[in-house]
Amino acid sequence: MNDPSTVAKAFRVVAIAEALSWTGLLIGMFFKWVLATTEVGVQVMGPIHGALFVAYVVVTLWTARLFRWDLRTTVIGLVASIPPLTTLWFERHVAATGRLDADRARPVLG
Repeated sequence: MNDPSTVAKAFRVVAIAEALSWTGLLIGMFFKWVLATTEVGVQVMGPIHGALFVAYVVVTLWTARLFRWDLRTTVIGLVASIPPLTTLWFERHVAATGRLDADRARPVLG
């Protein structure tokens, strides 16, 4: 999976999915802790968000390596996984600044 367009697309999809899972988890936490009506949202969205969080970290590291991001960009990308919905901002930022352009990519072995 060294094709830059495939990696860039995977990064975008995972960044958006991670943000959506954050939203679902926050809604679930609202129902559990504020309304005190049900825990189902947290029980369902918690593991989904956890898996997408891990996927985002892995895909971000792969993308950073392939597209030759500097350390600052890579760290900001990883930190973006923590606050809710920040992966959306980061994905748009790297796209707008050319950090997902195919001409930046280099083959990654192993």
